Amino acid sequence: MLKGRAIWALGTMSGTSLDGVDAAMVLTDGHDLFEFGETAYRPYATAERDAIRAALGRWPGEAGVALAAETVELAHAELLARFRGADVVGFHGQTLAHDPAGRGTHQAGDGAVLAEALGLPVVWDFRSADVRLGGQGAPLAPFFHHACARFIGADGPLAFLNLGGVGNVTWADPAVEAPEAPGACLAFDTGPANAPVNDLMRARLGLDQDQGGALAAAGTPDRAVIARFLARPYFLKIPPKSLDRNDFHGLLADVAGLSDADAAATLTLAAASAAARAAEHFPRPPERLLVTGGGRHNATLMAMLADLLPMPVAPVESVGLDGDMLEAQAFAHLAVRVLNRLPTSCPTTTGVAAAVGGGQVSRP
Repeated sequence: MLKGRAIWALGTMSGTSLDGVDAAMVLTDGHDLFEFGETAYRPYATAERDAIRAALGRWPGEAGVALAAETVELAHAELLARFRGADVVGFHGQTLAHDPAGRGTHQAGDGAVLAEALGLPVVWDFRSADVRLGGQGAPLAPFFHHACARFIGADGPLAFLNLGGVGNVTWADPAVEAPEAPGACLAFDTGPANAPVNDLMRARLGLDQDQGGALAAAGTPDRAVIARFLARPYFLKIPPKSLDRNDFHGLLADVAGLSDADAAATLTLAAASAAARAAEHFPRPPERLLVTGGGRHNATLMAMLADLLPMPVAPVESVGLDGDMLEAQAFAHLAVRVLNRLPTSCPTTTGVAAAVGGGQVSRP
């Protein structure tokens, strides 16, 4: 492809909430966004979700990993085959384990398998190069968030808070043209978001989530649990920094003695409180905080965020973006950056020593 030419890229995301696969088309040259295209979602069936969940925390070659990878590949191939007109696919895969200071990072799913199935070039394994060069390998959406801030014509800095299984935030200044340039972006994981509440609902009630935050709204948070939670060393670390889905798994034990409603309320407030602590690290206050990911559908969580944060809080739909598809769109955008040999992360987004381009390209 010619450097700088806008092409249609098809991006995918299968997040730590384990709900399913998002896919979205973006017209981009890897720097600017020109148009958002078709989107689609494929939920995981219960057996598929169970197969992936059984492999969480495991590494290549360990029990259950091959089945999880096959499950991820087949689900993605089925969904992506519905799309027409893509020039390249950005395939994130399913994160099973993330230990940047130790064993590295592990996303299940082989892009070469998808390239053969789809007959398209596939960019994948976005995180490994960053980790090898000393970065956290996450979060990787910040350069796309920066492009979004420019796309919507923001006048000043914005913050994008993604509430998936784990929360992450990007502070982006659209006045700085290149996302890897000093002062353009700061990004890091905020703490647990939907994962603890989802795990609680599944364990106690056999449900996938607290729909709309209704159960949490009926409960009272345990302030002692929240105080202990916020005293954890992670919140004192200077960003960039990142988390694995299970790094705060002990929260479930902390609420074991609470009623269902009080436990849900406590875990929901933990997610909001983590985001509020994250705002303390912003270079300067953003004009507003835009919420993306499944957490923005939780009215109780959104109300807690509005109460705790000093800037306006709104879902990304308030500026014309699609919060269900933002991460999938991000990996479409990043795929084009990889093809154009542009950086996909930098010191202020992942802590890597210098701006680095991640991702490998598999062609059919």
